[in-house]
Amino acid sequence: MKSRVAVVKTTPDTVLDDIDRALELAHVNRFLQKGTPTILKINISWHFWYPACSTTPWQLDGVTSALSHRGYKNLIPAQNKTVVINPKLGAENLHLNSVMKKHRLKFVHLYEPDVEWITYKPKAKMLVLDKVYEKQGIQIPKMFIGKNAFHLPTLKTHVFTTITGAMKNAFGGLLNDNRHWTHSVIHETLVDLLQIQKEIHPGMFCLTDGTIAGNGAGPRIMEPQIKNYLLASGDSVAIDAIAAKMMGFDPMKLKFLNLAHEQGLGTALPQDIEIAGEDISSVNFHFESKDTFASKGQKAIYWGKLKPFEHVLLRSPIVPWSYIASRAFHDFFWYNVFGKTIVKKFLNTTWGKLFESYK
Repeated sequence: MKSRVAVVKTTPDTVLDDIDRALELAHVNRFLQKGTPTILKINISWHFWYPACSTTPWQLDGVTSALSHRGYKNLIPAQNKTVVINPKLGAENLHLNSVMKKHRLKFVHLYEPDVEWITYKPKAKMLVLDKVYEKQGIQIPKMFIGKNAFHLPTLKTHVFTTITGAMKNAFGGLLNDNRHWTHSVIHETLVDLLQIQKEIHPGMFCLTDGTIAGNGAGPRIMEPQIKNYLLASGDSVAIDAIAAKMMGFDPMKLKFLNLAHEQGLGTALPQDIEIAGEDISSVNFHFESKDTFASKGQKAIYWGKLKPFEHVLLRSPIVPWSYIASRAFHDFFWYNVFGKTIVKKFLNTTWGKLFESYK
């Protein structure tokens, strides 16, 4: 069967109904098993609200409503922390807590002591994860096994993978604190994670929020642009491929999509993907993936002149230097000097007013 991606134009007044329509067009019932708990994999890329950066409250609200009235009862929003992101603070600042309270959902913080992480041995041959975690083993949350996975990314660029979406969204759930160890082989890692997901989840689906899309040095300090699009699909590769194409990139030139396509984990060739809904044949946002001062330094460690020192810099007792540097640049410098002005501008838009209504 040909992979299908639903693309729907939306507005702040109609977004909840449009999310429901997108799920219907993408045949969500064919991909998620009813009677099976469903992980709602939230994306919190920053604990501040910054447009296009993280799962939006209307995205979580619309998906929860659409799934609930279709008979999906046990919905579990979940997100792990990173060495620089606090998801508890993020859930509050992004107004996601308000949505979870509305729908009586309990947010699972995957780093809490009562969340058990187990060593998982994939059935399929891994490209890199078995080597990266050769000593520790591949650790995943035990609670993910046997549950559906519903991903909630935004439409945006990324400093390491050019674009980020459904495939990258698994990164913040399936891997523990040391997932930054995989950055030097990030494309292969995303393919390995998709393979693991297909082994542990009976069903998978994604709704990508492109109401406000992010151009530039994602996943955080981007130029937000209102685009008013929603994408939905049960094929993580296909939805990322169409998102990439809409942003102006050739999906088959993005390594993680090319690898996933070659391994038969999904469809990345746009001509082989059925588009339901909007005609996007002429859509091109002309986005560019850009670097920050911080990402340039990271790339030097992962792939450049500092590669011989990667282990010392990122896996030794001195590693907190990188966390401090990232927090100082993003949270204390960039957000205060540039970010707050952009946030203020977007709070005056119709999408910004919708965001505030969830406060």
